[in-house]
Amino acid sequence: MSPNSPAPAALELRGVAKSFGAVVALASADLRLEMNSIHALVGENGAGKSTLVKIVAGLYQRDAGDFLLRGESVDFTSTAQAKAAGIAVIYQEPTLFPDLSVTENIFMGRQPTDRYGRIDRRAMKAEASQIFERLAVHMDLDRPAEGLSIADQQLIEIAKAISLDARVLIMDEPTAALSGVEVDRLFAVARSLRDEGRGIVFISHRFDEVFALSDTITVMRDGRYISTDAITDVTEDEIVRRMVGRDITELFPKEEAVIGDVLLQVDDISSTGVFSNVSFSVRSGEIVALAGLVGAGRSEIARAVFGVDGYDSGTVTLGGRRVPRHNPAAAMTLGLALVPEDRRKQGLILESSVARNATLSIRTKLSRFGFITSRAENAAARIWATRLQVKSSALDTLAGTLSGGNQQKVVLGKWLATEPTVLIIDEPTRGIDVGTKAEVHRLLSDLAGRGLGILMISSELPEVLGMADRVLVVREGRITAEIARADATAESVMFAATHAEEPVR
Repeated sequence: MSPNSPAPAALELRGVAKSFGAVVALASADLRLEMNSIHALVGENGAGKSTLVKIVAGLYQRDAGDFLLRGESVDFTSTAQAKAAGIAVIYQEPTLFPDLSVTENIFMGRQPTDRYGRIDRRAMKAEASQIFERLAVHMDLDRPAEGLSIADQQLIEIAKAISLDARVLIMDEPTAALSGVEVDRLFAVARSLRDEGRGIVFISHRFDEVFALSDTITVMRDGRYISTDAITDVTEDEIVRRMVGRDITELFPKEEAVIGDVLLQVDDISSTGVFSNVSFSVRSGEIVALAGLVGAGRSEIARAVFGVDGYDSGTVTLGGRRVPRHNPAAAMTLGLALVPEDRRKQGLILESSVARNATLSIRTKLSRFGFITSRAENAAARIWATRLQVKSSALDTLAGTLSGGNQQKVVLGKWLATEPTVLIIDEPTRGIDVGTKAEVHRLLSDLAGRGLGILMISSELPEVLGMADRVLVVREGRITAEIARADATAESVMFAATHAEEPVR
């Protein structure tokens, strides 16, 4: 390299692509991380950030594109190779050995030995002490990791990275579970690492933190690179606009429905450490969306309302009748239904037939003297298979062999067979093709038109904006905004999801 040539980047990815079967996780991703810098990587849920990180960390291998480390082309086939090359990933929830001490966790698997081949505990402790002294952090080196705060566990992972002389550190949502004081301490450590000449990738949905810590920011959307700017050259509104960047299309055939009386009323429910002071209502004919970022507490709220999970205080009523806590059977009897986020693990018995799955929720109605005939089972299932256009020629087809879209329809049919008054549906179109998405959206609109109340949880902003009559934005376990359909925009929802504001009461 000539004296006038620019120094190679600490890490550079150009046009990186990765697919999992027919699902394109990354179409064309770029990222250039300089030494002595903190580089923010932002994007909506599903933008491809996690896939990109896993390629850098050696968990995945790219299908196409260039991957350079300090100017040299690399292609890791394991996490061990990535670590050996000087790359460390600090996750939101570190995985330490709880019974081992702080020092032992730092040097696990590579303990220094003395001339007799015994572990040199004095040398380990001395090096650990030097590392924490450099970081200006006090840590009891002999304390077991069990019981340590998430913040302290992350610092142990950082100390481990320094002991390995990692030159590239990726911090993936590191502040999600930290207090303000802990965040300040982590940021001080990050800045000291940058000043030592390391490059840091900082992934966060919290824009106040991104703008406070980062030197540069890259935006991704739908698995593609969108832009890179110096943090001083852009505003939060510009970044949000680039992250969203989509229009509502005919994918969302939302029809106007008559909004009637309140069906579901949730008053001030709280669950310690999960969500707090959550209040909202769902009316007849209304689709209410719970929007927000992954980890905000949306699914946990829905599960508590239905009774899958408990809650500490507050009340849930349906049609004016109290819904008992932690009692899904009672909730179903009163007219609640829940289509869960993970249809394969929580919504279906994959080894059972379509007919068996579609009638699971009404088996007591179908039984005669404790027995259920195949004829009764098939007759009940055929009603919903026909209505939902399940693409299966026979009701005895195993649910596990259906496409994702048809599996979702079977789960919907199972719950609609209970004739609910309020349907809670978590991620209604995750992992299904565009055509089937439109069918599911059309069905939800039709159900609302028939007077059902629908509570929809979705991580897809276009889906939220296209289908909801009202949007409730959840941030860190609280409802921070309630936005009417006419006022809901991608920017307003994303702003409420990423900014601390007074909760709506």
